[in-house]
Amino acid sequence: MKEKIHPKYVVGKITCACGNTFQVRSTVGDMNLDICSNCHPFFTGKQKLIDSTGRVEKFIRKYGLKNKADSTSDKNS
Repeated sequence: MKEKIHPKYVVGKITCACGNTFQVRSTVGDMNLDICSNCHPFFTGKQKLIDSTGRVEKFIRKYGLKNKADSTSDKNS
């Protein structure tokens, strides 16, 4: 193996925005993350679906669509 061509492989500290910290070995060193496996919805099972701008309702109003529950109750009447 050639000498002096490989980066330094050091122990780094990973810090998440949720406060979770752990140590890894990397060439970067210390890192700050926005999300980790401790707070990510896929791993926690607490997935939130947020429609903050009302895009679904806007689409339904624009194209005049009805909910499936409304259309089945109309047919039965």
